[in-house]
Amino acid sequence: MKATIWHNPRCSKSRAALALLEEHGVEVEVIRYLGTPPDMERLRALYARAGMTPADGLRRSELGASALDDAGDEAILAAMAADPILIERPLVATRRGVRLGRPVERILEIL
Repeated sequence: MKATIWHNPRCSKSRAALALLEEHGVEVEVIRYLGTPPDMERLRALYARAGMTPADGLRRSELGASALDDAGDEAILAAMAADPILIERPLVATRRGVRLGRPVERILEIL
C-alpha cells in the first residue's frame, strides 16, 4: 500500500503518524507541507475525501486561526494555502481515503 503524508517533522503527532505508517509496511510519500504547501484545490479535494470541512482542518492553536473564526470555506482554504502552518496535521491519504491523524490511530481506518 502507498500513502502520502503532509508532514511536519517538528510535530510529535506527525512523527507518530509517519512511524505508524512505516510500522505497517506502507510505502510513504512524505510532503513537508510547510515548504511545499498544498494549494486551495488540493486542500479542498483532501478535505472532501476525508469528509471534513476546511474549518475541521484548521489548526486552531495557531495565532492566525482566530481571525478565521467566522470565515467561510474559501477564506479558510485561502489562508491555509498562504500560511500552511494553519493546516492541522498530520494529514494522510491512501487509495482508501484521507484521514487527519488526531488521534493518530484514525489513520488505521484507511490502511
